[in-house]
Amino acid sequence: MSTPRTGAPRPPVLRRPRSGGGPGAAVPADAVPAPGRPVTGPAEALRPSTGPAQDPRSEAGPAHEPRPGVRSVRGGRPGAGPVRAASAWLPAAPCSPRDCVESGRHWTGVPRALLRLAALLAVVALGVALVPLIARLRDPSRQKWIRRWCLAVVRTAGVRTRITGAARPTGGVLIVSDHVSWLDIPLLAAVRPARMVAKAEVRGWPVAGALAARGGTLFIDRDRLRALPGTVERIAAVLRGGSAVAAFPEGSTWCGRARGRYRRALFQAALDAGVPVQPVSIRYRSADGATSTAPAFVGEDSLPASLWRVVSARGLVAEVGLRPPLPAGSHPDRRSLAGAAQGRAHEPGPPSGAHL
Repeated sequence: MSTPRTGAPRPPVLRRPRSGGGPGAAVPADAVPAPGRPVTGPAEALRPSTGPAQDPRSEAGPAHEPRPGVRSVRGGRPGAGPVRAASAWLPAAPCSPRDCVESGRHWTGVPRALLRLAALLAVVALGVALVPLIARLRDPSRQKWIRRWCLAVVRTAGVRTRITGAARPTGGVLIVSDHVSWLDIPLLAAVRPARMVAKAEVRGWPVAGALAARGGTLFIDRDRLRALPGTVERIAAVLRGGSAVAAFPEGSTWCGRARGRYRRALFQAALDAGVPVQPVSIRYRSADGATSTAPAFVGEDSLPASLWRVVSARGLVAEVGLRPPLPAGSHPDRRSLAGAAQGRAHEPGPPSGAHL
């Protein structure tokens, strides 16, 4: 029997079924067609990397370790609605709000949380209204306004940011990062505006779906294995055109204390386009400097519940570390490129940075 837990007050929650993680959940990487089924489209994106054959289930990443004293629940919470079963092609993290998301400390008062929530919704609404005007600006001015708006979204939610390193300022680049929260998206855009890679379900989300579509998001239908080669080629074409593309190669959100393995298909697009890969580390810390899971958007969690948890947290800091890019041609295949990118993203960063 689980021990009752207390935490930040939450509004009524409307739950939605989710599969494979948060809004930026990436295409599963090592998609291999079922035996006997032909695949149309470029074969290069589906060609397996050299090396011994592996069971696709071995790609699930490191074992998850929930907090001591909390039982592990690998499925959806009872009463949360249907949750699609994980498969080799739809990666899913074992993290869940019950197991992983902290509560009971470092919470602000309800009035302040309500003010933050109102300010956040106002900033988002203003950004949606200004999209047509910002889209008409020339590139340097447009990127400047996008950065300002994304920082405003994070700041009005009550989150301070600490940024270290520098983004590649121009040219095509694949930006990759671990995926913990919906906050990851404005944080990445705040350092280098890019076209996001997101699952197709995001297109149907209220407000967020329309905003993502207007922002040039590259939507991926992860249920259709046959569409993978075309998706990789479409991302490669964007990179060849000199644009930045941002993605979360884990394919699912994790709580921040545990991490998944980087899936490899998206790295094929960088190889095909001949562009560098820039790893980015995103960590969330509480007021005492410890890793915080309050921003985590995992499992059957709902967006309203996650929003309320973030605006209710006190002293939340997002640390964004931009690692040196991996030059084009520095790795011969997507397996080694994905491994190098994940290793560099998890390297310790410099001790100081700009607080915003």
